[in-house]
Amino acid sequence: MKLVIITGMSGAGKTQALKMLEDMGYYCVDNLPIPLVDKFAELIQSSTGDIQKVALGIDIRSGEELPQLEDVLERWKAEAVPFKVLFLDASTEVLIKRYKETRRKHPLAGAGRIERGIELERERLIFLKKSADYIIDTSHLLTRELRQELEKIFVDNQEYRNLYITVLSFGFKYGIPSDADLVFDVRFLPNPYYEEALRARTGEEKDVQDFVKQGGTAEIFLEKLYDMLEFLIPNYILEGKNQLVIAIGCTGGKHRSVTIARAIYERLLAHPEYGIKIFHRDIENG
Repeated sequence: MKLVIITGMSGAGKTQALKMLEDMGYYCVDNLPIPLVDKFAELIQSSTGDIQKVALGIDIRSGEELPQLEDVLERWKAEAVPFKVLFLDASTEVLIKRYKETRRKHPLAGAGRIERGIELERERLIFLKKSADYIIDTSHLLTRELRQELEKIFVDNQEYRNLYITVLSFGFKYGIPSDADLVFDVRFLPNPYYEEALRARTGEEKDVQDFVKQGGTAEIFLEKLYDMLEFLIPNYILEGKNQLVIAIGCTGGKHRSVTIARAIYERLLAHPEYGIKIFHRDIENG
């Protein structure tokens, strides 16, 4: 029997995750009162029916009873109950944006600010995040990408190391991305903007990439950057980081940054143990 606790921040995608797991053959129950969780697991384990995979959604809606779950999980570990905890997270900025788009109220915000409700929720869920076997940050994930990550874990049984890397190209003239963890300036590379035949094209095209890489400086830079990332990423994992945004910037975000971001992305694809995606923020500007 497989038992998965689906939890995390409100607005991070728990409802979607439960629906996806249901499509994958899991029997899903959402918002079960905490005093019934232990009894529910007991019944499922003793059942001789067809239910072999169960997903249980638990979050801040459990209210004052939520801290009781910590004792339940500790007891399950001691009794070798086969369970996993999936924690869905997202940045505060993204959660605020999602709440504003849906015009929903945060369960802990009351009549106050959404930010304060999110802060309180993080504090109250910290024990669950620490207990999590899998942490997925959905800040930059599309719905299909979340499904792919869940399939890796719960269908394909692939090793999951709780790190999702976004390689992001941008233009400094439009501002540095607020969620960037690592920022690299590639404005020292040859600029296709000054070549009339290349100006309207992008770093996704080979002619532009060849122009940016002429002279070998770009390749030297990339090799040094690869070496640093090979060192940093495993250490970020050990530190518990679950979302890494590598931002590559040039003046307008259309040529040089796109070229280098594409090269980094393709290099990182050699590491299937990480979730990898690429995003060109300003490629359509200018």
